[in-house]
Amino acid sequence: MFLSSSYDNLAFMKVYLELLHSNKVLRRLSIIQLVSYFGAWFSNIAIYTLLLSMNVSPSVIAFVAMLNFMAGVIQAPISGSIIDKIHPKRLMLSLLSIEIIATFCLVFVNEVSDLYLLYMLIFFKMAAASFYFTTEMSLLPKILDGDKLQKANELHSIIWSLSYTLGMAISGFFVYAFGVTMAFIVDGFMFITAFILLFGLSIEVEVSTSKKNFISMMQDTFSYLGKHPKALHLIIVHAFVGVTAFDALVALMVDYYYSSIIATSLALGLLHAARAVGLVIGPVVLGKWINNKRIIYIFIAQGLAVWLWAYMMHNFYLSLLASIVVGFFTTTLWSYTYTLLQKNIDAKYYGRIVAYNDMLFLTSAGVTSYMIGYLATHDFSLPSITVIMGIIFMFGGLYYAWVLKKEKLEEIS
Repeated sequence: MFLSSSYDNLAFMKVYLELLHSNKVLRRLSIIQLVSYFGAWFSNIAIYTLLLSMNVSPSVIAFVAMLNFMAGVIQAPISGSIIDKIHPKRLMLSLLSIEIIATFCLVFVNEVSDLYLLYMLIFFKMAAASFYFTTEMSLLPKILDGDKLQKANELHSIIWSLSYTLGMAISGFFVYAFGVTMAFIVDGFMFITAFILLFGLSIEVEVSTSKKNFISMMQDTFSYLGKHPKALHLIIVHAFVGVTAFDALVALMVDYYYSSIIATSLALGLLHAARAVGLVIGPVVLGKWINNKRIIYIFIAQGLAVWLWAYMMHNFYLSLLASIVVGFFTTTLWSYTYTLLQKNIDAKYYGRIVAYNDMLFLTSAGVTSYMIGYLATHDFSLPSITVIMGIIFMFGGLYYAWVLKKEKLEEIS
């Protein structure tokens, strides 16, 4: 049985490799993802290491974590309309340019008085990153369909998780050895590399020639959602996955429990890397098993895994193990609910509806980050906060079960 399972997993990985081999655009975009995401985690660890070294309050840490998501929320109402009217390559190159400038400017943040500069740079950096992500996720349904689209979304999640694993683990040691400034510089050059790779890529897709202004396009989108409620329900379902925004929680865990036994940057890197191991393994194991009905069990399993994390949180080594279990279900939950939305909307609305979907997802993640900081400063223990997050996943599973019963959803494959 073990050999059979291992063979199935290898065969499943082969599907991803064949998809990359057959589609040049997807292959290059995936390489760009790997490079840019890998670089991004250098600055992420460096930022939290810098904040903890400044002895800032939990509310500041939570606010920084929230900024990572709220920047995307604010721009989402117009980003979808822009995506549907501008060629994706030109748009993505412009967004990478913003990320390059904002990342290099992080080297000027050195003390508490520079926090407002840090907030501004994170806002612009993450707004561009979110815009880029939405543009790319709107592009995929235009070049892929059906099972290939699902595999592309899963592949995107695996690349994100692999970059997250290597980036967090290596950056923890890198920041410990060379400091936060060098991490920001390395991150900046990663984005320059991604820009060069994208500049040489030819992307042939049709761009809308509609003369409607942004307001008219927004009204048209809301009208579409009103007539197709299952799209709105799927947006809400995907938003539940935003509760996996654990950055503030992990930073506070390190500060409260582990700082006396291991260097801050190393603890941050190892905890994030452990969770990302689960993120990579999960879709390989669950990918062939998952379908529209079984996603309910993934919501429940995610909630139970978060409760396990709460129970093991006080012990650093057990927390590493629990982090892997938490990550195991997240990638499948994210990629399948995202693909369900793409599968159940009309092609002409991809950019706008994906943008609104990302807006609600990022709102969920931002509120989660704020909630962690708020509760931590009002005498809630970190384990009790984590238990609350697990309960939210249970509600997500119940809501999806209701949607599945109420609406007719197309199977992905």
